[in-house]
Amino acid sequence: MEKIKLEIVGMSYSQSQSGAYALILSEVSGKRRLPIIIGGFEAQAIAIELEKMKPSRPLTHDLFKSFAETFHVTIKEVIINKFIEGVFHAEMVCLDGKDEFRIDARTSDAVALALRFHCPIFTYEKIMSAAGIEVEEKQVPEKKKSTKKEEKEQSVYDQYTTAELKDLLQKSVDKEEYEKASRIRDEINKRKKSKK
Repeated sequence: MEKIKLEIVGMSYSQSQSGAYALILSEVSGKRRLPIIIGGFEAQAIAIELEKMKPSRPLTHDLFKSFAETFHVTIKEVIINKFIEGVFHAEMVCLDGKDEFRIDARTSDAVALALRFHCPIFTYEKIMSAAGIEVEEKQVPEKKKSTKKEEKEQSVYDQYTTAELKDLLQKSVDKEEYEKASRIRDEINKRKKSKK
């Protein structure tokens, strides 16, 4: 079965499930997107690696990577291989230097590990056909409405320089305040975009 290569194009709060996030994967050679609902902790693990943040203590996925590397195991690729009753399933194709073996995993964990091992993520056409969404080129994602608390906190960050925000971001990561860190990161990214 031919594999379709995917890349992460974004993550946002889930509109349908409280406390959940939508991880958006896109086919590399096409217009379809694969939205996958994941939990808050898994979203943090993915966001931290995407943003190249360094927590003061290793997260579970970082520990798994260190453990695997200690025993010379690497992940060759992640395949989102099943879509059953609205739930995605994945497997990690692993190598130990001699043999290739496959390990079942939750899709969110597999993606978090794929990022850490710098390996590709794939799926199959039957899954893209069943759960993919075709996006028009000019379609702009709907902006999430901020809560009053987020708006207040966002306006607090307006008074800081970008260098001060980067320092605050690192302190938030060190204290494991990942929600605050993500809002600071968003403010830094917003400033980068406005300079372009």
